[in-house]
Amino acid sequence: MSNTANKVSVLIVEDEAILAQDISLQLSRMGYEVLPPAHSAIDALKILQGNCIIDIVLLDIMLGEGINGIELAKIINIQYDLPFIFLTSHADKSILEKAKSAAPYAYILKPFNAYQVNIALELGLVNYYKRKQLILEKNQHNTSKEKEDKRTVLHINDSLFLKKENHFEKVVLKEILFLEADSNYTTINTINGNFLYSTVLKKIEGQLPSRFFKRVHRSYVVNITAIKGYEGNTLFINNRKIPVSKNHREKIFNLLPKIK
Repeated sequence: MSNTANKVSVLIVEDEAILAQDISLQLSRMGYEVLPPAHSAIDALKILQGNCIIDIVLLDIMLGEGINGIELAKIINIQYDLPFIFLTSHADKSILEKAKSAAPYAYILKPFNAYQVNIALELGLVNYYKRKQLILEKNQHNTSKEKEDKRTVLHINDSLFLKKENHFEKVVLKEILFLEADSNYTTINTINGNFLYSTVLKKIEGQLPSRFFKRVHRSYVVNITAIKGYEGNTLFINNRKIPVSKNHREKIFNLLPKIK
């Protein structure tokens, strides 16, 4: 992941500077975009208020004097709606019960290794997405459930978090060019590469904003902002030619501006 815009952005809130730096280095090696660590709740809030892009927070429960990690987590929940993972060396039952009240998306006990942190970050993103989906389904009175692909497609804010090898890669929606179906598999074609999922096209299509992503063929969904031209019943997206079926022709070509 050479493009930092496509990396999952992590904020570490840890009062032990050496530990925070060690975690930062490990996550950077694994392909995450790591912000400069915050060593107190006040520092963390300044970063959060700075309008920088943060996808997930690693948060120590014990932060010395002032606001502790549990209180900070509740603020993050209410004001910023970001997933967070608790870090702690305390396995005390009373502390764990207080931590649960903040509804963390994952939990790591110190000492931990890079593998455990990576798993926790993935779990945190998945749990955050699932919680948002449950809220959405409740609001829409939609209780239907579909079997999920083992490599979940996560739609959070204006991005998809797509599974690639051993990590999630953040892909801004506008960078997705088109989706292509092949039986029960779907390839998500983006500006910076492709992602193959063992999931039918219809399921992933349902997670994309319909104002930008349109079905043009039983095997294709395209990002209409990525269309560079067309000829006959064919759309040009980058160096690919995408067919438009008869059933979708009128709807799709009416969306494209023309000068006669």
